[in-house]
Formats: sequence, structure tokens, C-alpha cells
Amino acid sequence: MRIVLKFLLRPQPSKRGHSRQIRNAPKDEAEPAVTPHTVLTGFTIPQEYPDIRMPKPPSVVRSEQNQIADLRSRLKSLTGASTTLLPPYSKRFQRVRLGIGDDCAILQPPRGHEVVITTDFSLETVHFQRDWHTPESVGYRCLTRGLSDLAAMGGRPLAAFLSLALPDELVRSRLGHASWRDRFLTALLALAGKYGVPLAGGDTAQSPRNPLSSAIRTQKTGWALADIVLVGSAPRNRALLRSGARVGDRIYVTGHLGGAAAELALLAACPRRFRRCVVPTPGHPNPHPHLFPEPRLAVGAWLLRNRRATAAIDISDGLSTDLNHICRGSGLAATVDAASIPIHPLAIKSHAQNSLKMALDGGEDYELLFTASPRMKIPDSIADVPVFCVGTLRRYDSRTPRVVLLVEKNGRKSARPMPPQGWQHFK
Repeated sequence: MRIVLKFLLRPQPSKRGHSRQIRNAPKDEAEPAVTPHTVLTGFTIPQEYPDIRMPKPPSVVRSEQNQIADLRSRLKSLTGASTTLLPPYSKRFQRVRLGIGDDCAILQPPRGHEVVITTDFSLETVHFQRDWHTPESVGYRCLTRGLSDLAAMGGRPLAAFLSLALPDELVRSRLGHASWRDRFLTALLALAGKYGVPLAGGDTAQSPRNPLSSAIRTQKTGWALADIVLVGSAPRNRALLRSGARVGDRIYVTGHLGGAAAELALLAACPRRFRRCVVPTPGHPNPHPHLFPEPRLAVGAWLLRNRRATAAIDISDGLSTDLNHICRGSGLAATVDAASIPIHPLAIKSHAQNSLKMALDGGEDYELLFTASPRMKIPDSIADVPVFCVGTLRRYDSRTPRVVLLVEKNGRKSARPMPPQGWQHFK
């Protein structure tokens, strides 16, 4: 996640509290005022994922060829008769005519569909901290990032391609313990199975050695990097874009916002309390919105199929930033009602004074932000995900702020600018 902890890490002036910006977080000894265990409930750790068994850990570092063979074996088990994750999953593999093992994969999109493609980095010290995030969380989040992009366009996933660059200590396993890499893949493949996404290829490499690792006596000899490419499809000329909104359209968001930023803040304050968070926990709202965010593929598909949305985007950089993307793409301006923004309970409980700020600027909630005509009926929930109307679109006037936020004070609502203050690279 890229959420800046400006609420926690004073006097850091950065714009967002992401795993990227949080190197000066308090040590483990510092107990947060509200611990995760007092906020998060219903957390259970099953023995294993339902259809993906943890491989027996090797005693030495695996060669690249052995790693590829192991991955092909694990993928084969996903398409067997024992798979119970999702009935259409094995059918999705029919779209992958040739997968891992050749120079290229061969995909066959459905008739009458266009191909949509997205790619996302997951970089250590930028998107995650190895000392904070479990390998399962990193793998799950890696795939969620790409799936969320497909969801925003109403796309249906066809295949995923994963490239990994890891230092050799993350490929090694200790006796009785799976390697970091194996745990990463277990979670990623579990999510892939849940949404019927074949892993059709990728690349592996050993990351460059950190020349300072010996001097500073660290076990980290290099940094971890994962790049996920998602290939999907959408009916020709019907994919949801950022540029289709019109004057008078209403603005909607799914789920609850600010939870990812709130959980990241708790994680920064006391990482050890989250070391047993190795699988997602069911619940509404998601009890682990930062560690295990859920892509809204079913919502995006419903909006496309029923022709309800005029524009859409996923909330990865924060509501303030991503709404600005839609406004600029469509050449419009927006008015948002602060009282209508659905704030995640975790943000309210743990950071009450900053909960609205987290909802606006935190980012990495991976909910959908979309617009629809006021004449179009939008249900209160889609695919069991709540939907909230938070504002309207208007004509853009260069003399006024592009996005304004209506805030109630003393019984009266006043408008204030809502600039994009979510995550931005190269600030």
C-alpha cells in the first residue's frame, strides 16, 4: 500500500502513509493506543488453503528450473478434479492455449471481446516491508492490485503473468518451514483460484546483492520485487473508462474507505501483532483491508453487463486523487458530501480524528469509484458489496476548484477545496 502515515509519524511531511514511506515507524516495543486485537475480531488461521497444499520445504536453494517445475506442478493441481474453489476455474484455463514452459503464452479471448492489460509493481520498502508484512500478505496484495484494475474496467481476467526477483535467502527454506517464496505463491495462487485466474507465465531472477549487507550486519542480502501482469477481456467498445462521465452524473463508491490506511498505521506501530495474519478473514467490512484487500471483480462485471456506469476507476491512490483522475479524464468537476463518505470502522475506532482524512487520501482500499446517470437506478449493494452515493459531477470552471468537499459545521454546510492528496510517485 502506499499510504502515508502523516497522522502517526510526525514530523514526517510526506503526503501519504504507505508502506513506502514508513521507515521511521516506532519500534515493536511501542504499544499502540488501540491494538489490532481490540479492533479486529473473528480472525482465524486455517491449517491450509482449501485446494493448494504447501509444498514440502527443500533443504537448499532451488535452481530456476526447479522453481519453474514446482510452479507448474502446483498449477496443474489447481485444474484437477479436486478443485472446489470456483466451478468456472478450469474453464478459464481453456482460454490459455499454452502456458508456462514455452517462450510465450498463447491466449484466446472470447469472441467479440477486446483484450485489456494492466501491470503493477510490488517493491520492497515501497509497497511492503518484509519486517512488517507476511509473505502471504505480499502475494495476496500483489495479485489484488492487478485484479482491481480489471474490475474498474469491467474486465474479466484471462491470465496472469508474474515476474519475481528475490535474494537467495527468500528462496531458501528452513527445516520444517516453507520459504518466503513458497508462502508468497501459496497466497497468490489461492486468490487466483478464488477468481479463476490462470497463472500463464512470467520470469524469475535473483535480485542484485546489497553491497552494504555485510557492513551493516543485516540478513537482507537484497530486495524483493514482484511484477504482476493481468490480461483480461471486455466486450468490444464497452470497457468502463475514466472519460465517460457526464454533467449531472452521481458519484458512487463501493465498500468502506480508510480501512487500509488505518490498518497500516497499526501495523507500523506494532508489526509483531500481525505476524499471524497469513490468510484473509471473511467479514463485512473486511477486517484486514490493508493486508488482504479484496478486488471488486463482480461489481465491475455487474456494472458493465447492466450498462449502469458511465465512468469508473479503482481507489488505489485515495478517493481525492482517483476522483480527480475521473474529473480530468471527463473534463468535469465534482462536489463531494463529506457526510456521505462511508468510512471504515477500523479507521473510526483507531484514528477517529483522522478517519475522514484516511478515507479521502489513504488509498489502497481497492474499492470501485464510478459515476452513473441520475436516471439510472443503482442498488444499495452489488454482489453483496454496499454501494454509496457520495456526490455529483458538474461543469468545470477554471475559476473554482475542480473538486470541492461539503463539510457540515454548526448545522450549515460549507464548501472547501478537495485537492488530490493521495499517493503520488516522484513528488
